[in-house]
Amino acid sequence: MKIQDVILRPVVTEKGVSVKEAQRTLCFEVAPEANKIQIAAAVERIFKVKVESVRTANNVGKLRRRGRFSGYRRDWKKAWVKLQEGQKVPEYAEI
Repeated sequence: MKIQDVILRPVVTEKGVSVKEAQRTLCFEVAPEANKIQIAAAVERIFKVKVESVRTANNVGKLRRRGRFSGYRRDWKKAWVKLQEGQKVPEYAEI
């Protein structure tokens, strides 16, 4: 798997931004088949920082209805990447 295929996009939410500032932790949507080692390597190469730990979560798509029509949102995987002490937190979103 290529490094560009591992990290799909940053997840920019209120919780993600507050954790980023307080705990040096970045949140990304990653490929469902990516493991923690691949995620850490991708973040280190893309942002030129050192990774301390990676936590992942598989989010199951919810049932959504529009009138009588129903369907499911897609399943996706989220990764919380904690940077080592002294590393500069990259700015990928302007608030």
